[in-house]
Amino acid sequence: MEKQGFFGRLVSGLEKTRNQIVSSIDSMFSGFSKIDDDFYEELEEILVMGDIGIHTTQVIIEALQDKVQALKIKEPIECRQLLIDTIQEQMRLADNAYEFEDRTSVLFVIGVNGVGKTTTIGKLAGQFKAQGKKVVIAAGDTFRAAAVAQLREWSNRADVDMVGGQEGQDPAAVIFDAVAAAKARKADILLCDTAGRLHNKKNLMDELSKINRVIDREYPDAYRETLVVLDATTGQNALVQAKEFNETANITGAILTKMDGTAKGGIAVAIQAELGIPVKYIGVGENIEDLQKFNADEFVNALFYRDE
Repeated sequence: MEKQGFFGRLVSGLEKTRNQIVSSIDSMFSGFSKIDDDFYEELEEILVMGDIGIHTTQVIIEALQDKVQALKIKEPIECRQLLIDTIQEQMRLADNAYEFEDRTSVLFVIGVNGVGKTTTIGKLAGQFKAQGKKVVIAAGDTFRAAAVAQLREWSNRADVDMVGGQEGQDPAAVIFDAVAAAKARKADILLCDTAGRLHNKKNLMDELSKINRVIDREYPDAYRETLVVLDATTGQNALVQAKEFNETANITGAILTKMDGTAKGGIAVAIQAELGIPVKYIGVGENIEDLQKFNADEFVNALFYRDE
């Protein structure tokens, strides 16, 4: 029942994006009498305007053209399901996308300030705890006093242990203490908050490599996951951020927040297809259950949802 509940929230959360992209596509499908170059050009324009990205759009259009040809489709309206299938293919996750859930894992969560990083860590901690996992949070964003206070509030709410949190403390030292705590408490997941800085990539890179060295040395058997939190309302800017973070860290997945407040939800497709970074979680609201694992089929079905 919960699954259906989230699908319903996803449908309403993607309403703005649907109005931006899908309504244009649907009126286009019914407006064209045949599938020709003009048809594909207009579809291409709608997808690019919908923040799906130029490269991804071209890949989708080419794949669609191949299918139309192979299946000898003549009617534009018959392309609707083919388009849905093609977008889903771009976004499906690998079978091992959530392997960290079955291993003793360290999850790095990175992202610029203001994207909802701290809140996301709190929600993830709550969800892992609800699954019966032992969780420790490392408050590694020591540059922002508010981040530590906010994280402590979330750790109390989720009833999980939190380590560190002195303003100005060396983040690597916090991670060192947190690893010791995670090992002593036999934690399943160590969730690490990190400073949200991109404007000085050199500092960020140095800090992340220092933290990585600590984990390599102190926790060599832990499975590693690095998730970048992106604010979906920023559209193409989120894509740029993901790209820049990917240059300084080995990003294994993206978490898209604030999907419910934007018409730029097409960015989820772009991040996955353009950068090869899978979207692993998606947020469509304030509540803990509004952050969910990403499911490509559900996402695209919710995006193209028609209340029939």
